[in-house]
Amino acid sequence: MRDTVYVLVFDGFADWQVALALSEIRRPGDWKVRTVGFTREPVMSMSGLQVLPEESMHGLDLDAAALLVLPGGHLWRPARMEQVAALARRVHAAGAPVAAIDEGVLAVAHAGLIDRCRHTGNWAGQLRREVPAYAGQDQYDADVLAVSDGGVITASHLGSIEFAREIIHTLDLYNRSDREYWYRLFKHAVPPPWFPGVAVETIKAA
Repeated sequence: MRDTVYVLVFDGFADWQVALALSEIRRPGDWKVRTVGFTREPVMSMSGLQVLPEESMHGLDLDAAALLVLPGGHLWRPARMEQVAALARRVHAAGAPVAAIDEGVLAVAHAGLIDRCRHTGNWAGQLRREVPAYAGQDQYDADVLAVSDGGVITASHLGSIEFAREIIHTLDLYNRSDREYWYRLFKHAVPPPWFPGVAVETIKAA
């Protein structure tokens, strides 16, 4: 049963980029969230939170994997990049989507997962500069902060809310209208009509 969302953690990972998505994944109680490290040794996020990885990169249960999440952060040296790219290829080949934000997009580009599907990132030039084998220039969408295509979610470092929205949609967490209400609430501070104290004028203005 695919009920586990794996999230890569490492020294300097940008915890805030994935926090909203992970909290929404855990909210229904139907999904497991497990941290994955290069080893099982503790790591510290960019915000200074210490995290103990629950799995090493070789310990993933691919049959249980529902999603792999790759945050940005101060990691992406060439040797590490190849390890993460190999992990992304394994998960994707096993039939689970991969979600990458910020420098995490470099890993899926390095893995060759976005050469033939629509994607975005921090800026197109970053992918061309950092990943010489990248061949997806024609598929790059500079007009969105996050997008899902071909089993890969990609997002700009400015798009953590849009990143969460794409993950919510991919995992089918809420129905379509509730997903839209969720996005309007977190992006524009427009509450859904059933929130206590919401004025009719506020709903109409939205």
